[in-house]
Amino acid sequence: MKKEEEVGEALAKRRLTIAVAESCTGGLIASRITDVPGASDYFLAGFVTYANSAKETILAVSPEIIAKKGAVSEEVAQAMAQGARKAAQSDLGLAVTGIAGPGGGTQEKPVGLVYIALAAQEGDWVRRFRFHGDRLRIKEQTAEGALGLLAEYLDGRVS
Repeated sequence: MKKEEEVGEALAKRRLTIAVAESCTGGLIASRITDVPGASDYFLAGFVTYANSAKETILAVSPEIIAKKGAVSEEVAQAMAQGARKAAQSDLGLAVTGIAGPGGGTQEKPVGLVYIALAAQEGDWVRRFRFHGDRLRIKEQTAEGALGLLAEYLDGRVS
């Protein structure tokens, strides 16, 4: 079973709703979730907030956090997940921000650096990843990682 089918089944069974906020994946996570028949029962909204201004205006990410920590950071990922959850009035918010490459990386924040965040009523979780490969491969790995974090949460395995 594909991850999107697994999480879809779990979301439907638990009667939970989700919204996603994507930067580096450009809508790939929303696409995968909505590939599953019946996704309209649990998928409320997807926000592709590629530009910092979109993160600020659509998801209410603080410009100060972006200026201080950078768009690719744990703090921004968490704020994006919280913002998606609030904007869509969903039970869960899932967000990703990262550097898919081939350019844009630095020594401190190399290509492939990704933060994935999940916001729920009982708390937030953020994971840091370093993926490898070309731009498309990094996007695919990021989407898989995001769905993996969601699956862990839904199975009660997230910590």
